[in-house]
Amino acid sequence: MKSALKLPVILGSAAVLAVSALLLGLPSPGTPTPPPVGQTPVRTSPTTPGKPDVAPVARADAKQPIIQIALLLDTSGSMDGLLDQARSQLWNIVNRFSHAKRDGVGPQLQIALYAYGNADPGANSSEIRQVLPFTTDLDLLSEHLFSLRTSGGDEHCGEVIRDASAQLLWSKDPDAMRLIFIAGNEPFTQGPVDFDDAVKSARERGITVNTIHCGDYEQGVAGKWKDAAALANGSYMNIDQNQRVVEIAAPQDAEIAQLGAELNKTYVAYGTAGRQSQLRQEAQDSNSRGVSISSMVSRSVAKSSGNYSNESWDLVDAVKKNQVDVASVRAEDLPEPMRGLDAAGRKAWLEAREQERTRLQQRIQTLNAERQRFLVQANKQQAAPGTDTLEGAIGQVVEREAKKRHLTLE
Repeated sequence: MKSALKLPVILGSAAVLAVSALLLGLPSPGTPTPPPVGQTPVRTSPTTPGKPDVAPVARADAKQPIIQIALLLDTSGSMDGLLDQARSQLWNIVNRFSHAKRDGVGPQLQIALYAYGNADPGANSSEIRQVLPFTTDLDLLSEHLFSLRTSGGDEHCGEVIRDASAQLLWSKDPDAMRLIFIAGNEPFTQGPVDFDDAVKSARERGITVNTIHCGDYEQGVAGKWKDAAALANGSYMNIDQNQRVVEIAAPQDAEIAQLGAELNKTYVAYGTAGRQSQLRQEAQDSNSRGVSISSMVSRSVAKSSGNYSNESWDLVDAVKKNQVDVASVRAEDLPEPMRGLDAAGRKAWLEAREQERTRLQQRIQTLNAERQRFLVQANKQQAAPGTDTLEGAIGQVVEREAKKRHLTLE
């Protein structure tokens, strides 16, 4: 019998709202549902929509590699542990790509989210819901992970793979990395859609389907999880979604977390959605701190990388990526301190914030390099080595796929 890939739940993640992974059951604005005893309320922005208004993904530069990951998560009643792991591991997954490059150019990371096995409002008759289409808005993704609820339901793996393959806007770039990760614990054969047909159809679109069975390895094999991955040249993994591990505190943690919060001051919200997005950014900082200091550190590191870009609402990113001409922005769409400035004044205002952001990001990157060296040595001294995490499991697949596409991750 092959050893299971363990998917640890970080200590303290039980203290962070017991639900996550993909939408369904969002709290009504202004009237949050009281959390179960022993759990901390999750912070959301003032208007968490049932059907999010997702900004279109900006067109990637001509030579920019594209990485698309669709997460299909079982949100039935037994999957609280899986959703906890998705929340706590999100920023570690993002950080896998923080130094990725092809020919010196960093990638555009797009992530989509589906929930299946849950009959909450918004799901179709097969208890499947697209929570988010492909997006580069990582705060929006985090918000919906923290807003998810679990409940009993039927898990139709073949059908959710078919839907994700057909509904999402997959890149036509032959060198794009197109990955589906589906996680759950029931047999892969449930539902009216034959998983063979669904997976083969995904493969024909250039999509690699990877399966994560939450439970015993051989039980997953018997439930056809391994067969499904093999059909699309993907990987089969199994995890113990309820496994808990102790995180190692590093001397750099407190400063990195503090710098991550200070980064927020360098963002310049504009337009009607800008303020809501800025509040979302703050709320996701709070949610990460609620999971653990390590989660907030990982989020801060992600915020210091090129993968964390907010050109849809932040003027600094929008101008940097040539999405907006700052001189043409209406005064009423600008923050108060910028409204009386001429074009030159606006430019100088944004440049000052970009310089401060760069300074903070560089300091975070320096501290994180020191932190990683510390953790490598600390892990060597552990009596029992840590088991693989969700981001570790996904990382194994990403490393393999990256080599195929001449993409370096370090």
